[in-house]
Amino acid sequence: MTAQEQGFAARGLGEIVLRVRDLDGMIAFYRRVLGLELLRRLSDELAFLRVAEGFGGHTQILGFFRDHMPSNFRRREWAGHDPLRTTLHHFALEIGREEYDNALAHFARLGVATDAAIHTWIGWRSIYLRDPEDNTIELVCFDPAIEITPAQI
Repeated sequence: MTAQEQGFAARGLGEIVLRVRDLDGMIAFYRRVLGLELLRRLSDELAFLRVAEGFGGHTQILGFFRDHMPSNFRRREWAGHDPLRTTLHHFALEIGREEYDNALAHFARLGVATDAAIHTWIGWRSIYLRDPEDNTIELVCFDPAIEITPAQI
């Protein structure tokens, strides 16, 4: 179904929320390593960091909810992390192509381990790193110099 038929279209990721055990440690990591701004912290339960300006005045946010918080979907109880059931593989933050090498150098200065990849199917350069709670973060940029490979059938 097209956006015109359904009457709306997704314009970006408004918010990603991670369940965390150590709220202070996660805030410190994302501020120091990725330079995200702390927008608001609500007691020792929730914190919201600014990723970027989003669509139509909405701020793109990375949220941290303490691991015992219930789900927002009908306030359903949350039974805890189960690697066999979780659906989060990783999440990606966009950076400019001109920032890619600077990001790698920044992580090296901080002693943060990274992995890099080139995705020829879409023309992306990626940097992967892990936060203190073992979530994988990808920094991704489009690189027009990458020759996009044809689809494999």
